[in-house]
Amino acid sequence: MKKSRFFACFLALVLLFALSAPFFPSARAEEISADAETVDTQPDSADAPDETPSLLPEDPNIQARAALLIDLNRDGKLVYGKNEHDRMYPASLTKIMTALLVLEAVDNGELSLDTPVTASEIVWSMPAGSSTAGIKMGETMSVRNMLYCLLVSSANEAADILAEQVSGTITGFVQAMNAKAAELGCENTHFTNTHGFHDEYHYTSAWDIALITREAMKHPAFMTICDTDRYIVPATNMSGERTLLSTNHLISLWRNRSFKNPEVHGVKTGSTTEAGYCLVSTAERGSLHFMSVVMGAEGVDADGKQTFRSFTETTRLFNWGFDNFRYASIIEEGEPLWEAPVELSWTDHVTVIASQSAQALLPVKLSAENLEKTIRLNSDHLSAPITAGDKLGIVELGYRGVTYGTVEVEASHDVEVSRLKSAQKTVTDLAQKTSVRIGAGAAAAIAAVGVGVTLARKRRNRYGKSSGGSSSGYRGRR
Repeated sequence: MKKSRFFACFLALVLLFALSAPFFPSARAEEISADAETVDTQPDSADAPDETPSLLPEDPNIQARAALLIDLNRDGKLVYGKNEHDRMYPASLTKIMTALLVLEAVDNGELSLDTPVTASEIVWSMPAGSSTAGIKMGETMSVRNMLYCLLVSSANEAADILAEQVSGTITGFVQAMNAKAAELGCENTHFTNTHGFHDEYHYTSAWDIALITREAMKHPAFMTICDTDRYIVPATNMSGERTLLSTNHLISLWRNRSFKNPEVHGVKTGSTTEAGYCLVSTAERGSLHFMSVVMGAEGVDADGKQTFRSFTETTRLFNWGFDNFRYASIIEEGEPLWEAPVELSWTDHVTVIASQSAQALLPVKLSAENLEKTIRLNSDHLSAPITAGDKLGIVELGYRGVTYGTVEVEASHDVEVSRLKSAQKTVTDLAQKTSVRIGAGAAAAIAAVGVGVTLARKRRNRYGKSSGGSSSGYRGRR
């Protein structure tokens, strides 16, 4: 009886203990989860205001309504931006998209650069004030020469002639332009014509123009044409030779030579009263390769000469990029980053390391030691087993809100699972389930009642027999 009573009491205590276990993981488990999900390896710099001088270059304060500078060596990463997502009128920057669709049609075999194209009566419908190459109705020239007219001298009629050749109608071609813009991820672009003559509903942004230009640059013929400062169109059926001079003063020897910049290549100019002066260009110096977009710049008269700020600000933006940035290593393969907590193992952590080396375009004053490393693991918390080389998440390397690189992180060594800890977790998880807790509570209650009944019965039996014997003995003595 003693053994059964002891067992019942023990069972009741165990079940009551299980019932009293919290529904949620322990405070330590919660702490590990929070730390493991996102870890700043330099938390002090994030918690306290940084009063140290900035290592970033000063803002170039580009004089235009919108501008950007992107790194062409690093998938178009933004280096500088000013209103780069604002809607702007593009003027003849529109012709970059027109050329892109023509070159895609060439790649698809729908036509070739040598395909002859004859101008229709569409040339009569050009808006007054349009830039033109003087192409006449019925005049025939190759697709290649039409593209030179389009991109070098910025001829509006060449845009419509090519559009009809590719799509049959201007309307169909414009629809294709908008579809291509959406495909490229342009979120602030809507075209209503092929050439960019002003229309209230014809707009884009500096960022979207950069997306379109980068796509066009994948076609070698595009940059060959855009980087041409002077081109002679052979005689046609209706014209003798015609000489085309680039509207881009940064590459031209035939315009204002004070703007000429030997580091610049292409791409396209544009201007209307509403759009201001616009320019897309690329430039190289050493290992650096940038694209700039300047939109809404002014034309300023100085000393009796007109200065187009689209050219001067583009050159200034390129120089700012070249003078203030360089490529540098930001992390080394195998570099240890953090000791991450691990559950279900006697080894309570794993060393998180960089899975590869990486370089980034950094400000010249900034080095890898200045970068803040933020680790983001794939799981809220890590559990054994873990194998060396397992990908655990990523590390972001940044400075003052600017991310300069992201690299995968991995486990540096194996972490074996503990069978005992795994079994303990299984039991704990089971006990925390609502259905098990309810059952445990009922079982504990039944066990407690059983113990109580057993004790009461024993008490009754014991004291009942004792009282009867005493009464008989007492009467006998009387």
